[in-house]
Amino acid sequence: FSFRKLWAFTGPGFLMSIAYLDPGNIESDLQSGAVAGFKLLWVLLLATIIGLLLQRLAARLGVVTGLHLAEVCNRQYQKVPRIILWLMVELAIIGSDMQEVIGSAIAINLLSVGKIPLWAGVLITIADTFVFLFLDKYGLRKLEAFFGFLITIMALTFGYEYITVKPDQEKLLQGLFIPYCQNCGTLQLEQAVGIVGAVIMPHNMYLHSALVKSRQVNRANKREVREANKYFFIESCIALFVSFIINIFVVTVFAEAFFEKTNADVNAVCVNASSPHSSLFPNNNKTLEVDIYKGGVVLGCYFGPAALYIWAIGILAAGQSSTMTGTYSGQFVMEGFLNLRWSRFARVLLTRSIAITPTLLVAIFQDVGHLTGMNDFLNVLMSLQLPFALIPVLTFTSLPSVMSDFANGLFWRIAGGVLILLICSINMYFVVDYVRSLNHMALYIGAGVLSVIYLSFVAYLV
Repeated sequence: FSFRKLWAFTGPGFLMSIAYLDPGNIESDLQSGAVAGFKLLWVLLLATIIGLLLQRLAARLGVVTGLHLAEVCNRQYQKVPRIILWLMVELAIIGSDMQEVIGSAIAINLLSVGKIPLWAGVLITIADTFVFLFLDKYGLRKLEAFFGFLITIMALTFGYEYITVKPDQEKLLQGLFIPYCQNCGTLQLEQAVGIVGAVIMPHNMYLHSALVKSRQVNRANKREVREANKYFFIESCIALFVSFIINIFVVTVFAEAFFEKTNADVNAVCVNASSPHSSLFPNNNKTLEVDIYKGGVVLGCYFGPAALYIWAIGILAAGQSSTMTGTYSGQFVMEGFLNLRWSRFARVLLTRSIAITPTLLVAIFQDVGHLTGMNDFLNVLMSLQLPFALIPVLTFTSLPSVMSDFANGLFWRIAGGVLILLICSINMYFVVDYVRSLNHMALYIGAGVLSVIYLSFVAYLV
């Protein structure tokens, strides 16, 4: 083992780990803490471990073949399924980009004390395009360093909230290592499903398999390939451990401070603190419901304005970093599936325009509650796309014709198949529950028809 070699291979895993820290994940974390306290921490741990194992497969595919997942799909699938796969992955990328836009707009609104309205915050996120293109000109290592800087900001800001709130360490350890949820009902079960849906992102498989190609490996030399696989796996473990700790900070802060709190409790504290946002919480005995926006407000009411602003800076860092991973994913996916090379400027402009349009309309004509409510819909959307990354990555890493001596053994094939079946089942529950909550017969029928088409395509891939 050599630390110098590990440093040489460090970068792709941290870029990949950003998907575990995007605004959708942060919202899922804080809701988990507020709804179930410390009881679902073991679900977050399990989801992160599963994510790590799947990322390992994606990285191995890139290292061994010299091709990323989209390029292998292009060579292995017929034209029609290839185009459908591409469209599904693009949907996931646009959904992720919308979450970034929502998160950044809310963070800007909080930092400006409401002086910059949400719609203006959405428009400001267009500037992300130019920031990304400016950094991209200076090479991948510089960009990796910038990602490291943003992850550090998130660790410091959410770590500050953790130290301020001082969660109960005994409850934290129990929640982390005892896979049980006492007195949990439907709400907590839905939240557990939401954690899995938010953590494991479909386009991240495509991204990671492409990022590992940035390091020179002699693929004719099996020892070098084995060594590269080892160091990329160690780096992924470190990167996802860091992202897991940051997620733990968010869950435990809201578990300690706001679990089983009512709107009236929070309203009284906000009124005493002379918060301009007191009206967000009606004076009733309903259980407190929080999102990214309300989360910052209640932290400010309980722990002072500094807690609110530091929370907003963390959300802004999460939003800014995730837009870049989405852009990279989109470029690799488009080039791989379609053999179509666009400039990064055109690529970023297209996805950002598609992401901004519906978000801007909601920001102008609805309130912040509807804007954050879009995150639930987007988590459902990405849950639907999961099989279109998981099935190809398991299939191709199991084929000796693709991976030669590095193909998955019987254990990995069975374990991978069970994992994918479990994840897809969990996410289908999430989707069904979301559709059921819409309470409209026409929507039920439409969802039923789409489900048949969707499951038929999944069966074809299997």
